[in-house]
Amino acid sequence: MPLILGIDTGGTFTDGVLLNLDTKEVKGKAKAFTTREDLSIGIRNCIENMGDLDPRQVQLVSLSTTLATNAIVEGRGCRVGLILIGHESTGDLPAQQAFVVRGGHDIKGIPVAELDLEAILKAVTEMRGQVDTIAISGYLSVRNPEHEQNAQKIIRELWDVPIVCAHQLTTALGFHERTVTACLNARLLPIIAELLTAVKAVLKEKRISAPLMIVKGDGSLMSETMTREKPIETILSGPAASIVGAVFLTGTESALALDMGGTTTDIAILENGRPRMNREGATVGGWKTRVEAAEISTFGLGGDSYIQVSKDQKLIIGPKRVWPLSVTASKYPILIEELKKVDPNRQIIDSQPIDCFMLVKKPVHKDQWNQTEWSIISALEESAHNIFALAEKVGRDPNLLPLKDLEQAQVIGRISFTPTDLLHVLNTFTDYNVAAAQEGARILAQRMRLEPDKFAAKVLSEIQAALCMTILQSFAYREGLRIKLSSEASVSFLLSSLLNGDHKRGFKSEITLEYPIVALGAPVSGYLPAVGSTLNTPVLIPTHAEVANAVGAASGQVAEQIRILIKPGVAGGYVVHAPWKREAFLYLEEAEKNALKKAKEVALERAQRAGVVNPELLVEKEEVLSHTAGGNDDVFLETRIEVTAIGHPSWEV
Repeated sequence: MPLILGIDTGGTFTDGVLLNLDTKEVKGKAKAFTTREDLSIGIRNCIENMGDLDPRQVQLVSLSTTLATNAIVEGRGCRVGLILIGHESTGDLPAQQAFVVRGGHDIKGIPVAELDLEAILKAVTEMRGQVDTIAISGYLSVRNPEHEQNAQKIIRELWDVPIVCAHQLTTALGFHERTVTACLNARLLPIIAELLTAVKAVLKEKRISAPLMIVKGDGSLMSETMTREKPIETILSGPAASIVGAVFLTGTESALALDMGGTTTDIAILENGRPRMNREGATVGGWKTRVEAAEISTFGLGGDSYIQVSKDQKLIIGPKRVWPLSVTASKYPILIEELKKVDPNRQIIDSQPIDCFMLVKKPVHKDQWNQTEWSIISALEESAHNIFALAEKVGRDPNLLPLKDLEQAQVIGRISFTPTDLLHVLNTFTDYNVAAAQEGARILAQRMRLEPDKFAAKVLSEIQAALCMTILQSFAYREGLRIKLSSEASVSFLLSSLLNGDHKRGFKSEITLEYPIVALGAPVSGYLPAVGSTLNTPVLIPTHAEVANAVGAASGQVAEQIRILIKPGVAGGYVVHAPWKREAFLYLEEAEKNALKKAKEVALERAQRAGVVNPELLVEKEEVLSHTAGGNDDVFLETRIEVTAIGHPSWEV
């Protein structure tokens, strides 16, 4: 029985499934904690948690990963040298060194200047030893890539260094965004290569010899080889996998897919079984790229969101992520006894009385931390501790503990009360330590001057209201509105009766969603049914909802897409702008015929190389005409051709 092993590395958990694609059955599933310092550890643990696994049955391994997204957000990666051809930078760029050389093209793909080979040689000499990879971005290279290609050829003859050309990553206009995309791709090359090597080592250790594929930000799959060349395309991989999983598990064509993970809630609207694509390009870590990805709205509310009570007894939920008390107390039961001794009314700067800390990874470089910080590390080596117990062990006032830098560097992790703990208190979800969650709720309830059951009900109500607001906010984003609904006084007034049950305004508000909600993620059964009632729409929580991302990774398809533009030539005839070159033809029919033939060949070849035996070809052709004023003649502007080869990858077991 051939199976596909789907793995998703989320912010908190790494999920795995064994999927029989023919019968659409999940034959096995497992979870393990994501190990951010080395993702392969969590992947190994996840595979081991599946129990007896016959490696001979696995014909494909498919991975969705947060690595590229996190690396960009955190500013990690190698040193990038940039060569700009024909135009200076118009904004900040993620590169360590940048050089501008003569060259570039106009909108017709005609050179505006000869490529300055001497300047390229000089730039390479200056960058040698100072950077690890090189990105090349030519002005209007999407209309003619020859200068980027020539520059790449010259550099390869001089220096054995990874080189990224902007025209290989996108066909969209936008010089700055295309340059940013090339730089980020170059920066990610060693990071994604390290991950793939580590994952391959785990698979070899488990005697799994199947090919490895990665989920792209649009939900489709790409080969290991292509991932090593274009790691930038894996941004938003995890959220995209959840959308594919939603469609696979429910069969629904039209829905609002909501994935509540540990760190975030991701929302996408599905129509005809697919999410809308962000054609302008995804924005990650403040960088606007030209990477097409599913249009997904992400909010800082998840199962591990930090729940605090402010000095004025207000609830604050998220966006910061912490470790749930219930989860960590399963490993460190001493936390329960320490929490019982906590004075709920004691104030601490930058912390809550229930906050506890654990060692995530012991640092290698001793000179990076001072004596007190090393005392904290040593105190947490044997066990996690509440902040007061930790202060006592270190011999410092809890307000004077230098925790911030250690936490920022992920040397230590903060443990506190979360939505996951609330579900344990409500007896909705009890996989971990209920007593620790109850102690956390007791302390926070006393801080709010409430009984524990009323405190739990209030937190539940506010989380459900926040989820409703995220759903409404996603519709605002869909319309291009960048306003934040929760901070708009008029919106708050109108929705108060709907979201908070406030019926003292003299009116009642109701909203009805036109889409059912497909709810995914481990916590959703505790929160989403009430959200559906509030928004007057059914909620579908499919079987295996808690591992939907891994299901999406396993059930994804390869989709190799080629875009070609045909425009009138300056001196007559027609010009084909393809990703590989610019080519002129005398007649439009001849140009279209040749362009379509080549596009089909390239799309098919790429899909077959990615493991699709019999790809299906989808062809879209759009002719753009301009109507002349006062006449009946139409003026030809351009023809756009899009060829996509799709299909499930398949290999002999």
